[in-house]
Amino acid sequence: MQVNWKLSLSFRARRLCMQPIKGVYLWPGVGFSSNIYLIDGEVIVDTGTGDFFPQIKNEISGLGIDISKIRTIVNTHHHFDHTGGDKKFRDWLKANIAIHAADRGALEHGETLAELFEAQAKFITADIALEDKDVIRTRHFSMEVVHTPGHTPGSICLYERKRRFLISGDTLFEDGCGRTDMPGGSSEEMKHSLQRISRLDIEYLFPGHGGPKIGGVGFLIKQILAGSLKATKAEA
Repeated sequence: MQVNWKLSLSFRARRLCMQPIKGVYLWPGVGFSSNIYLIDGEVIVDTGTGDFFPQIKNEISGLGIDISKIRTIVNTHHHFDHTGGDKKFRDWLKANIAIHAADRGALEHGETLAELFEAQAKFITADIALEDKDVIRTRHFSMEVVHTPGHTPGSICLYERKRRFLISGDTLFEDGCGRTDMPGGSSEEMKHSLQRISRLDIEYLFPGHGGPKIGGVGFLIKQILAGSLKATKAEA
């Protein structure tokens, strides 16, 4: 893989970890890499491309938490920019990798579109096949798996009802929704998925790329859906 060394050096020169709310740490994506979340010191959500694993490992180790409690790595979907670091994180933490059943095969067969991210495909064995309405529990949070196909067949969001946050992967960003024109994508399924999460009470949006969004999430989804409906009519 061709690494942007200027970007890499810039990343290593400063600490990027932030804590948007108590118990949720965020490492913003750099380059192709997705955001990486550490929830309650127990669950990692997405692992990015793996390019900056040493830096993130050092920062997690410096948080003063017991890393032996990080037992689960959740992939919001199978694309390489979210799963490329899976093996490195699992080798370090001895944690289980979880992904929705509909994306498990693509992850395990290396069909992660790695070539789009100038990388070689990796073959990762998933330990847990997630299903809709599964619950991932930590000491302080209970995150419900919400199956949101559209970007990929097995895309998921994680919804914490009491704290009203949604980790949305590439289903929803702070200013739009994920692409549906790649293999396994579906604009119709994306519309249904957005309609489903529009019924959730969401105060904090933690997307797969870009910054968090506080408030206005329901209105954002309505705007996206209105735009999608207009586009559908225009295409027809």
